[in-house]
Amino acid sequence: MGTVCLVVGGRRSGKSEYARALAEKAPGPRAFVATCPALDKEMAERIRKHREQRKRAEWDTIEEPIRLSSAISNASNHNVVLVDCLTLWINNLMYEYSGNHLSISEEIVAEKCDELIRACSSHHGKIILVTNETGLGIVPDNEQARLFLDLVGRCNQIVSEAADEVILVICGQPLIIKKGEI
Repeated sequence: MGTVCLVVGGRRSGKSEYARALAEKAPGPRAFVATCPALDKEMAERIRKHREQRKRAEWDTIEEPIRLSSAISNASNHNVVLVDCLTLWINNLMYEYSGNHLSISEEIVAEKCDELIRACSSHHGKIILVTNETGLGIVPDNEQARLFLDLVGRCNQIVSEAADEVILVICGQPLIIKKGEI
């Protein structure tokens, strides 16, 4: 059975860098599950920089915006799997559901998170999941933005409950919220 670490922080908090460094301390092989599609030039440049950072540590990259459970299951030959990030995963789920003229809810996200947790539990190695803490800002003025924050919040609660370790990164500094054996 694998171990799960949730790394959470605000935008530009250093959470992704911290998670990558944590993953690189463990013996490989390593898989990076990228949930972010390159939707514009700025995002494509961010993705390029992230890939460049991972080159020196010999990462295998799996681009999977929706089916995280499958991506983790397919990475069974990797000792470490880093998923960056759950926040974009929720965004992608919202986009997929709306594109199919379906409503997404906290219950659906809870089911998806349970699937993710089962996949993590079946993995033999270390799973590091990155997410944003989105609950510290103002309440948005539109329904879709409020729904997004609610769904990310629900996801973070479910995953943190199941995780062996939860680390909050603030200003690049880790704060251990939940300690485990990772």
